[in-house]
Amino acid sequence: MSVRIAGAGGDLPSLPARSPQGHKGTFGKVAIVGGSVGMSGAVCLSTVAALRTGSGLVTAVVPASIQAIVAAHEPCVMTLGLADSAAGLLPVQDGQLRQVVAGRDAVAVGPGLGQGVAQLGLVRWLLEHCECPLVLDADALNLAAAGELLGAGSVSRTGRPVVLTPHPGEFARLTGLTVAEIEADREGLAVQFARSTGAIVVLKGPGTVVTDGVRTWVNSTGNSGMATAGSGDVLTGIVVSLLGQNSGGFEGAAIAVCAHGLAGDAAAEHWTRRGLIASDLLNFLPEAWRRLDQSEVLAKSF
Repeated sequence: MSVRIAGAGGDLPSLPARSPQGHKGTFGKVAIVGGSVGMSGAVCLSTVAALRTGSGLVTAVVPASIQAIVAAHEPCVMTLGLADSAAGLLPVQDGQLRQVVAGRDAVAVGPGLGQGVAQLGLVRWLLEHCECPLVLDADALNLAAAGELLGAGSVSRTGRPVVLTPHPGEFARLTGLTVAEIEADREGLAVQFARSTGAIVVLKGPGTVVTDGVRTWVNSTGNSGMATAGSGDVLTGIVVSLLGQNSGGFEGAAIAVCAHGLAGDAAAEHWTRRGLIASDLLNFLPEAWRRLDQSEVLAKSF
């Protein structure tokens, strides 16, 4: 059953089923890889967003130098600290990365990751070896662009969903286009890139475009108060959580974008658009799920 939520491209897909007999292993084990010295907050926002989206187990995979900071932020988040470089950046070592992906239902990489040779290798490794659904955001997208990791057919041959969540600047680096060119044809260019690579593209901004190259959904929730640092990190956590709960790539991305905007609308009602910060979205995600659940009940009554 579809949900009648405002958006272009048809009804929003239904939320993933949540069994009354479920346990924490039932609702998805996800990992979010990122963080660096001075950028620990990005992973904190993403991991708490994943918990607020219903994940059973969430692990922050971060440099050991910031592990204590991330662990202290939210006790419900597990942490895995990897030996890091002198600059406080994550390394890339095959054995460590296999530990990161083992047993996960979905993985996200990018929030606060930083950029360098090791980080490029990390993103490349995950694209080549991670067998579960994968989300690339922030620095992971910039690294993929710099390393030309997302060429034609690069994702479609992997056989699992890969979701890209660029803002226009990141999408410009991925495509080689200008931001002005992208803003002039957001939907068409997102569809074209999704078809070329095989990825699900979430082109952020007012009227966020979600497409797998065949289906397209344009969001209408959210507001200008969400144009603040960290808002995208929250979205990453929502997306990876839904993928870990067995939502399809396109379906999970569309639901995530809608819920993210609904949380922003609820937060703005309370704090005003001018006063809204990204961490406010975390506290209003439960209200977003309430509104979506009520929409599903309404849809089933027709």
